[in-house]
Amino acid sequence: MEALVKLTPLPHDLWIYLVIDISLALLLLMVMKWLAGAFRKHSVAEVLAVQDNFAFGISTAGGMLSLCIVLGSVVGRHVGQGYVNAAIGMVTFGLVGIVLVKFGRFAHDKIVLNRLDTEGLISERVVSVALVDAASLISSAIILRSMVLWVDGSDMNALIAIVTGFTVVLCLLLMMTRVYEIRYARDNQNDSFQGALRKGQLALAVEHAGNLLGIAMIVSSASYLLTYHPSGYVSNVTGWLIVGIVLSLALLVLVTISKKIILFGLNYRLEVDQQHNIGVACLELTLSIGIALIVNGVLEFLA
Repeated sequence: MEALVKLTPLPHDLWIYLVIDISLALLLLMVMKWLAGAFRKHSVAEVLAVQDNFAFGISTAGGMLSLCIVLGSVVGRHVGQGYVNAAIGMVTFGLVGIVLVKFGRFAHDKIVLNRLDTEGLISERVVSVALVDAASLISSAIILRSMVLWVDGSDMNALIAIVTGFTVVLCLLLMMTRVYEIRYARDNQNDSFQGALRKGQLALAVEHAGNLLGIAMIVSSASYLLTYHPSGYVSNVTGWLIVGIVLSLALLVLVTISKKIILFGLNYRLEVDQQHNIGVACLELTLSIGIALIVNGVLEFLA
């Protein structure tokens, strides 16, 4: 058997750390679920099963997936450092992750989609708004995960680097979202991007979800190009900002070129914005995420 399967030597107490991490992860997911329904008149189960509010389910699923993405960068981080340290580290990073992801969602709702009552529209079962809401949560988590993996240790310097860097990169994500909103107004006789989402324009929501996820994924690859300095607070932040801007603009150019080549002969702007073609929107989402993955792979290899 040993000749057929070559396993990496594992710590004998790895299963204990695994139990600790999974147990605390489930607890944090329960906290996320509680927060999703804490300020609602009805329980999460009632909204999903009795009222059949699909929009709420999509939004809640986005929140839980975002937390899992963040926790995925934390589990195993403290193996060999003692069970108590492992539990404290898991809870600390998990709670910081919940707070920062929630902050990212709040900023996206109040700054970018400032003309929409996201919670109210999700309660009214507007799936397009819920889809964008879930994408913003997952995008924030992707960026946060890259920063958690980028820093060394779990001390105060690491937390400062994560919080400050995440805030700056989040501003970049919001800025690029505004660029897409301006593009929509330009191509649709100054029509409102947010108004289209409010009306339930699902194709536009799918396309924009791809934009958010693509930007988050390519910006997260900045961790392969930057060196972490525990006490270099300014250089850490400016590094993420400058490299993030360059990568975001590069993605915008690459995705635009790829759409013109792969969707040649198809007026994809007309199909999505005015004819609400979800199929074309899915192709655009795939190109945004796909190009970001390719760039990520190249930069990871170079690193």
